[in-house]
Amino acid sequence: MLAKITSKNQLTLPKSVTQAVGATEYFDVEARAGQIILTPVRIQRGDAVRAKLAELDLSDADIADAVAWARSAVAAPVLAAEPVASYGAATVKTKPAARKKVASKKPASKA
Repeated sequence: MLAKITSKNQLTLPKSVTQAVGATEYFDVEARAGQIILTPVRIQRGDAVRAKLAELDLSDADIADAVAWARSAVAAPVLAAEPVASYGAATVKTKPAARKKVASKKPASKA
């Protein structure tokens, strides 16, 4: 099958090819021996989360404790009070527009 690459390096895969590999949004792209190899990739977000938790050495109990803490009423962070300021109420002084001085051209006096 023939597929054409566009000026923006986009390539449309034939429908028969995409149907043969199944529904997927992402492909691993590799150049090998002058060929372009597309391998369908199915991203499992849950697997990525589990891998990160394992990397951080978090147990199920740690996660349950964190969720319980986040859902508790005292979990809301206490923010320091900001000083009260009347934003926009202050008048801003601006410099008056500079006026151009026009040099008066007087006729040269003849003596």
